[in-house]
Amino acid sequence: MDQHVFVINGSGGVGKDTVCECAGRFWRVRNISSITPILSVARAAGWDGEKTPAARRFLSELKESCTAFNDLPFRYCMEQYEQFRQGDEQVLFVHIREPEAIARFRAAVGDCCKTILVRRPALEQARGPLGNRSDDGVADYAYDGVFINDGPLDDMPDRVRRFFEDMMA
Repeated sequence: MDQHVFVINGSGGVGKDTVCECAGRFWRVRNISSITPILSVARAAGWDGEKTPAARRFLSELKESCTAFNDLPFRYCMEQYEQFRQGDEQVLFVHIREPEAIARFRAAVGDCCKTILVRRPALEQARGPLGNRSDDGVADYAYDGVFINDGPLDDMPDRVRRFFEDMMA
């Protein structure tokens, strides 16, 4: 099987990690996020790990600052991608929120990279905007596929398998 790279996106709480975990039942998966290197900086600055609206805004702005300063999120994603290419995993999920960062990563990786938006309409409608550019701008990109997370949790692994089989075809 070839290796496949998916940039996965969606606002907070829609089930992105659950989609990745379900895919891990069928393929060898590496699951990374462009925010990962920023989290240690945030903890050093006093963030307690809770994802409140204020914390989400802080993380979004901190990521933007680190990108401008030394491109840390992009460099981290590219390092992870190179490790993935050298390994035996079949699927790499890269969580990236900002449309310009998605486009940049996809251009760097090439044709093996596709983009996925995870939506959970009932949650998104009930909750409304989260108040930061990263979460609230997830729909501002033309994705290759959209996974609607609105069914029973028991059915999700099979729905995820079918969705990604189609995306890999």
